[in-house]
Amino acid sequence: MAAGLPAGRRIAPSILSADFGRLRSQIGEVIDAGAMIVHVDVMDGHFVPPITVGPLVVAAIADLVHTAGAVLDVHLMIEAPERQIGEFAAAGADVITLHQEATPDAGRALRAVRELGCLAGLAIKPATLAEVVPGLVDDLDLLLCMTVEPGWGGQEFIAASTDKVRRLRELLPSGAPIEVDGGIDGETAPRAAAAGARFFVAGSAIFGTPDPGAAYAELVAAAGAQ
Repeated sequence: MAAGLPAGRRIAPSILSADFGRLRSQIGEVIDAGAMIVHVDVMDGHFVPPITVGPLVVAAIADLVHTAGAVLDVHLMIEAPERQIGEFAAAGADVITLHQEATPDAGRALRAVRELGCLAGLAIKPATLAEVVPGLVDDLDLLLCMTVEPGWGGQEFIAASTDKVRRLRELLPSGAPIEVDGGIDGETAPRAAAAGARFFVAGSAIFGTPDPGAAYAELVAAAGAQ
C-alpha cells in the first residue's frame, strides 16, 4: 500500500530540473532539508512535446524516497495514462496523477490507480475549467492545478491561476488537497497558498540553484509550509 500524503502545507521538489548525473544526491539534499514529497514529471512527447522519464527512473529513486519516509508523487503528462499506471505503481509510486484531458474516462482511470494501491490525483491544464472537477471528487485523493502550460520547466506562473485555485477550493471537499505546479517560487507560492493550495511543486526554483537544500528551506518559509 502506498504511503499517505503528509499533513500540512508542503513543498514538492520536482526532479524535472535536477541534474540527472547527480539525481540521487540532489534528492538526498532536499530530503535532508525536510522534503516529504518528491515530484516526478513524466512526459511522453505526445500529450506534451518533451520526453522525460519513465518507470525505470521512478524505480531507481523509490528506495531513497521511501527509506526517508517521503512520498513519491508521479505526475503523468502522457496520452492514455490508464495503459501505464500499472508500471508506475509497480515501480514504487505512492501518488499517480493523470490529466483529465488525456483520457476519455478520467473517473475510471482514477479508480484503477486506487485499485493498484496508490493515491489517485487528477491534473487539469490552465484552460480546463474548474467546473469539470466536482463530478470526479469521489474518485480522487489530490487535485493538481497546472499554473503553467504543461511540458516545460522554468515557465512564468499564470497570474489568473490564483483565482482558479480559489474556485477549486470552493468546489472541492475541505479534505481534498490542491497541488499547484508551474512557476512556483518565493513570490508565487504565498499567493497560491492564500488561495487554498496545500502542495507546491517547484523545480527550477530548487534544483536550478547551487544549493537545492537551502533553496528548498527558503521556499518552505515563503509558503508558510512545513
